[in-house]
Amino acid sequence: MVKPLSLAVAAALALGTYQSAHAAAATAENDEATNDASTQAAEDATTLDHVIVTGSRLPRAADRIPGAVSVITKQEITNSLTLTEDATAVLSRMLPGYSESTQALTNSGETLRGRIALRLFDGVPQTSPLRETNRAGSFTDLGIVDRIEVINGPSAAEGIGAAGGIINYISKRPVRGTEATLTTRWTTQGYDDSDGWKVGMTFGHGEDDYDVLVSASFVDRGMAYDGNGRAIGMRGSGTINDSEANNLFLKLGLNFGEDNLQRLQATVARFHLEGKGNYTGVDGDRANNITNTVVRGTPLGARPEFNDFDQIHLQYRHDDLFGGSLLLDAYRADQAMRYPAENGSDRQDPEIAPIGELWDQSEVNSAKRGVRASYARPDAFGIEGLEVRGGVDRVEDTTDQRLALTRRVWVPPMEYNSTAPYVQMSYDRDKLTLSAGVRRERGELSVDGYTTTYYNNRVYVDGGTLDYRATLPNFGLVWRFTDQLSAYASYSEGFSLPNVGIPLRNINTPGQSVDGILDLQAIIVENKEIGFNYRGDRLVAGMSLYRSFSEFGVSLSTDPVTGDFVMNRGPVEIDGIELLGSYAFSNALKVNAMYSRILGRTWWTAGGPLTKHMGAGDISPDKFGLNVQWGFAPRAEAVLSSTTYRGRTLNTGEHTSGRMLLDLTVGYDTGRYGRLALGIENLLDRQYILFGSESSTSNRDWMAGRGRMYSLTHTITF
Repeated sequence: MVKPLSLAVAAALALGTYQSAHAAAATAENDEATNDASTQAAEDATTLDHVIVTGSRLPRAADRIPGAVSVITKQEITNSLTLTEDATAVLSRMLPGYSESTQALTNSGETLRGRIALRLFDGVPQTSPLRETNRAGSFTDLGIVDRIEVINGPSAAEGIGAAGGIINYISKRPVRGTEATLTTRWTTQGYDDSDGWKVGMTFGHGEDDYDVLVSASFVDRGMAYDGNGRAIGMRGSGTINDSEANNLFLKLGLNFGEDNLQRLQATVARFHLEGKGNYTGVDGDRANNITNTVVRGTPLGARPEFNDFDQIHLQYRHDDLFGGSLLLDAYRADQAMRYPAENGSDRQDPEIAPIGELWDQSEVNSAKRGVRASYARPDAFGIEGLEVRGGVDRVEDTTDQRLALTRRVWVPPMEYNSTAPYVQMSYDRDKLTLSAGVRRERGELSVDGYTTTYYNNRVYVDGGTLDYRATLPNFGLVWRFTDQLSAYASYSEGFSLPNVGIPLRNINTPGQSVDGILDLQAIIVENKEIGFNYRGDRLVAGMSLYRSFSEFGVSLSTDPVTGDFVMNRGPVEIDGIELLGSYAFSNALKVNAMYSRILGRTWWTAGGPLTKHMGAGDISPDKFGLNVQWGFAPRAEAVLSSTTYRGRTLNTGEHTSGRMLLDLTVGYDTGRYGRLALGIENLLDRQYILFGSESSTSNRDWMAGRGRMYSLTHTITF
């Protein structure tokens, strides 16, 4: 077991290395670029890799942040898109602590360092604090994303929900002048119904006083097949197979005032993914290793599953207001998700149809309104090197869940209002950076009275209101031994609500009230971390050690009857280590590697010791990633990547098998005719079962991973 102090000091050391490895990848941009605008864009991207806005709202140098932060660059996103359109695949490939991608519309079981992460799009939450829908991984086309900033580990910096960390998708900004990019992609696994394609167009124009960016894309996906050539099932929470997705993105920015130090920006984003409804899922048989599959046709009356994410975001920025920077954000985010039709026992009601014959579909709707204000003042109080940041966040969230075909209430409307002021200070002096801050979370959850479904005995539950109050401190230090070597140590706290909808819909005994449900208490996570970072001319290396603990945390298990997740409350302790490094043998050849080991524990019985291992629904098996980037010709490059997971057997009886998967991308820039790229996912066509399925006991979730898939991408910029 890793001791807490060791954890805290080793994790701090890892931040710099982790960030450096990603930043180094950006410097490997094509040296053959001849277009001045493209060259400037590459330089800007490289500069951004050393700057983080997540958690501070305003730019801050990564080597001044006492925590494990990382940036997934545009180049890394592009390489992942060459292989697959899966929204979370790039996270699994690039982040040591991120678990295996489900390769589906659902991101159930996808965690960051063993806990649920807060997903943001330009700082706007894509998840509801009230109902973890396991659908928040697919909310935009990654082609519009410039980079992904990640704060690893619990954090309250961006508000509620970041028990595992923060994943912030930052949209692109146009370069100076006018530029249009057309992207087309074709994918196949060689079967008649496996073909898919994409068309995407991005137009940008930038002047001193204004800039505009417009992007639209359409993606059509076919059916997916495993390594044995068997069609992959639909999953209970939805699939991206046999679906269509439309994405529209518009950003308009106006710069004004003296020296253009003020900026007003408006963003509109609309994303819609919908199943084509050609197939119905067929349960597998795990006893005989027969995986889930599909058959043609859909249940009578079933409607297509979908993900809808609509967002409007207004931002005002003043970079020289009383010697500091002011940032104001206002947003509206509406999200709706419909799940596949099922006839499970929790859908039945004999007043509607005979038991076993009733099919129904779950649907979640969430609406958020928020305002964020922050102000940063360098050299505060006349003290050189002292920066003070402060602000307040206000959010209103309303979420409900219903059984859409029969219009039954499954989870009643839940309203959460939160006001959270915060202050953060940092002090730079010579080789030392000290930081400390506090956030005060003040929230209120209101639920009206409701009646549960037939499966839960149709009991009436009295409505009520719960108040959430928490003071969340953080502090840390960064010590730069040399220009190449730095270390950090930090302590931070995160604040989350449990998946409120699960205990509300599962009440089955009379006399209950909302404000008396113990499972609705907040999750406070304490994180201790240490790490180091080394950034040399050729070698980049780092390590982090961490321990996170929640006195009243959450772990997941599966209901053997319904196959749905069951939320278990109790102490949770998670220890982990992450290693990341890269070595450039030459300008044309570079190797990157990463390693993650996480151990999560909770109790077997209330009040007992923390000796029960947490399974793959929460904790990923040990992961090792390796990729080789080779510029084998002036305009050509190849990337061979491997992701290896170790097998493990836990004291809960869970067994997951080990495996190694290889991916290959090859790209060639023709110049005036654009860039061609070939991607081969699962190069060796390995047959394997997803870890989330191996940790489950339900035949409804015995899912294989994708077999070999080919993709051909053409990108041309005008």
